[in-house]
Amino acid sequence: MGDDQVCEAAVLVIGAGPAGLYAAQELAERGAEVVLLNRDIRPGGLAEYGIYHSKHKTKAVLRAQFQKILQNPRIRYLGNVVVGRGGDVTLDQLRGLGFAAIVVAVGAQGTKWLGLPGEQLRGVYHAKDLIYYYNGLPPYSERTYEIGRRVAVIGVGNVMADITHWLVCDLKVDEVIAVARRGPAEVKFTRQELTYFAANLDTTALGEEIRRVSDRMRAVGQDPDVARDFILAALSGAAERAADTRVSFRFLSSPTRVLGDAEGRVCGLEVEDTELVLDETGDTRAKRLGTTHVLDVDTVVFCIGDRVSDELGLPVQWFSFVKNPTPAYPVGDISYEAYDPDACASIDGVFVVGWARSASEGQVALARKDARGCAEAVTAYIATVPRRDAAAPCAALMELIAGLNKPIVTAEDVLRLARIEAARAESCGDPGFRFTSNADMLAAIASDEG
Repeated sequence: MGDDQVCEAAVLVIGAGPAGLYAAQELAERGAEVVLLNRDIRPGGLAEYGIYHSKHKTKAVLRAQFQKILQNPRIRYLGNVVVGRGGDVTLDQLRGLGFAAIVVAVGAQGTKWLGLPGEQLRGVYHAKDLIYYYNGLPPYSERTYEIGRRVAVIGVGNVMADITHWLVCDLKVDEVIAVARRGPAEVKFTRQELTYFAANLDTTALGEEIRRVSDRMRAVGQDPDVARDFILAALSGAAERAADTRVSFRFLSSPTRVLGDAEGRVCGLEVEDTELVLDETGDTRAKRLGTTHVLDVDTVVFCIGDRVSDELGLPVQWFSFVKNPTPAYPVGDISYEAYDPDACASIDGVFVVGWARSASEGQVALARKDARGCAEAVTAYIATVPRRDAAAPCAALMELIAGLNKPIVTAEDVLRLARIEAARAESCGDPGFRFTSNADMLAAIASDEG
């Protein structure tokens, strides 16, 4: 599609994680004037605050890409603006400003819980909060998290691997138990992520655990030896042992409740045995068996995925914003159109992308592909509506946020902050140095540094 199809159109993108940044880039390249609103001061989203904190080179490459996007003259970045109920502005307010389209790219800001008794106890956390904490995202970076010595991590994906990496290498806890309601043949972590703490695997316990569940695996055609070998293969590339932490797995075990002591702190995790059964499609599901056991832990971390926030103002189903099941502007078989199931209609001019479209799905590369598809859908939509003045909605937005009585961060501010942090990192010899409070970031931006 040619650039002239959206030339002079003003598009608002809410959220400056990878999906939002790439969507802004795609739309700007198609001729749109893009305003990019971001809750945080610093752009990047999970590429900045979700990648393990010591992966400095990966983060540096992505930051350079994002800074280049922000320098596009067709993109105006406005950070430190919270959109949603109880925020600085509401989605309805933004819809009333006259933008040709609004792209929601806020990611999956909510947290997914199992609803177990005891989830309110001290020492129970969601992985996302801890990842934000150790990556320095305000306000999580300024909170206190009480991590004990024996930790149960619920889930066996890459998020579990990141949390275990942190527990072993940074906190050096005594024990980590990864708990999964499915079996070892269905782990979701990659071998690479396992290498960071593979040296801490209790291989004897792993062998015993595989034997314990082997009959239930074979009953659905799974090979226990193949599953064991996949996990053990990480030993060949294992990083140097950083602590004496013992890491083990508890498979075919579904958490049922978190136990607490008299002071309201975690003192155990009850799990129920499960078996694998095949459904009508040939996929497995976990069936509870009724027998329970208590794991001796003092901290529980849920690594079970994310959900979008109900506070933004869009309908939510199955942890994601609702999309039109029969989109007017599909790209392949994907719908990007926000949808009101009560009205059985698309929410006119509003599109969703990235984890806002499908929570916890894919990494940065997939976000870029999704952004391209969303831009195509937005382009097709704009071509069907009357041409609107591009300047008016942008001016109306600037007037709206001028009344917020708070600092609004521009692209120039972001670049200044990056220069200041790079200089501080070099002077202190810490390549990971970043300001971890909004107050410090804003003070640096307002200073004479950079």
